[in-house]
Amino acid sequence: MTAPTYASLGKYMDLLLDAICVVDSDGRFIYVSAGCERIFGYRQEELIGLQMIDLVFPEDREITLQTVKRIVAGEAQPQFENRYVRKDGEIVHIMWSARWSEADQCRVAVARDITGRKRTEVLQAALYAISEAAHAADDLQALYKSIHCIISGLLPAINFSIALYDQERDQVSFPYHVNELVPQLQPQKIDSNTPWAYVIQNGQPLLFSSTDENITYDLPIPKNYVHTWLGVPLKSRKNTIGALVVQSYCGNAHYTEKDQELLQFVSTQVATAIERKQIIERLQSLALYDQLTQLPNRRLFHDRLQSALTRAARSGSPLSIFYLDLEKFKAVNDAFGHAMGDLLLEKVARRLEQCVRDSDTVARMGGDEFVVLLENINFPEKSIELAENIRNAFGAAFDLMGEKVHILPSIGISSFPLHGSDEKQLLRYADDAMYAAKNKSN
Repeated sequence: MTAPTYASLGKYMDLLLDAICVVDSDGRFIYVSAGCERIFGYRQEELIGLQMIDLVFPEDREITLQTVKRIVAGEAQPQFENRYVRKDGEIVHIMWSARWSEADQCRVAVARDITGRKRTEVLQAALYAISEAAHAADDLQALYKSIHCIISGLLPAINFSIALYDQERDQVSFPYHVNELVPQLQPQKIDSNTPWAYVIQNGQPLLFSSTDENITYDLPIPKNYVHTWLGVPLKSRKNTIGALVVQSYCGNAHYTEKDQELLQFVSTQVATAIERKQIIERLQSLALYDQLTQLPNRRLFHDRLQSALTRAARSGSPLSIFYLDLEKFKAVNDAFGHAMGDLLLEKVARRLEQCVRDSDTVARMGGDEFVVLLENINFPEKSIELAENIRNAFGAAFDLMGEKVHILPSIGISSFPLHGSDEKQLLRYADDAMYAAKNKSN
C-alpha cells in the first residue's frame, strides 16, 4: 500500500477540530488547516502570508516571541498558552503544541481552543474571590472596591457602578460609582426613565448602545460619545436588591451577550456578599450605636475609652472626658410630648458633633446624658475653653417643628491622669462634677 502523500493528508487534517499551522522562519503562515477558521475566524487563504505575531493579543506578544526563540533553538513547547484576537475582535485562548523543523526551516504547531475552559476557571476564581471579599472586607465600601477589581478581571470595567434599591424611600442610590465622564450620580426614583431603574424594576439584564435608534433612556452622558451600557440585576432570594453596571465610552469596545452572561453569572454571588455585609453592619449598628441619635452607645464608648487610655498611658499625652446632661429636659417632654423630646435629643447630638473634632467621640449614655471623649487635649485650659464653646453653641434655640426651645447643658470634666488612671475613676469624677455644676445652676 502506497503511503499517503502530504497533499492527500491535508483533507484528513482539515477534519480535525484543532488547527494545524506551519509558520516560516520570518513568522508568516505558509500552511493552515481548515480548523483555523473555526478558531481564528479567518479563511485559510486569508491567513496565508500573514504575520503570526499580528494576530496575537497585544499583551501576550512579548512572551510569545520569547517562546518562539526557544522553539527555534530546538526546545519543544507542548503546552504553551497565549491569547489571539479573532477576525470579529473576540479574544480566544489557545494552547499550542509546537516544534521547529530544521530541515524545512519552519515551525509546525497544533492549536487547541481552550477559551471555554479558561472562562470556567476565571469564573470559578471570581466566585471564590467574591466570597473571600465578603468575609475579609472591613465595611461595605471596601467590599464594593473588591467587587469592582474582581469584575475588571472578567471584562472591561473602568466605568463601574453598584446601584441599590431602597424600598422605604422607593429610590435607587449609588453607594459605589466610578465613571470617567459622570463622576457622581444622584439618587433616582424607581419609576424614572433610566436604565438602572429598568433593570431593578424588571429584574432583567439590559444591553444597549447609544447608537441604537430605539433607545430613549435618560442618560447623563455628554453628546457625541459612542456609549455601550450593560447592566444586570442583583437578585436575592426574595427580590431584586439592585444592579451591577458597566459602561464603555470607547467606540471599538462594545459589550456582547457573552459579557452579559458572564456578568449575570457572578451577580448572584455579588448580591449574596452585599446582603451578608449589610446584615453584619446592621447588627453592629444595633449593638454599638444609639438608634435614636446614631451616636456611639455606652458599650462602644467604653471600648473607645479603654483604647484611648492605653494610648495615653503609653505616650504620656492627656485626655479629657466631658459628662453632660440637659437642664430641664423633663419639662420639654412634659410640655411637648416624648416625640418632641426625642427630636430634641437628635438635634443635641448633631450640635455636639459640630463642637468637637472628627477624632473625638460623642456618645449617648442614656436618657438625656451624653459624654465626650477628647484625646490629646490640655487640661484645664483647652478643656474649659471647649466646654464654654459647647455652652455658647447651646445658646441658640432648638427648632422643634416650629417650636423654639432653649435648653442648656450641665458639664462635668475629668482629665487623665490628673483625676484618675482608669475608666471608673474618670467617669465618676466627671459625673460628680456634672452634678455639682447642675446644683450650682439651680
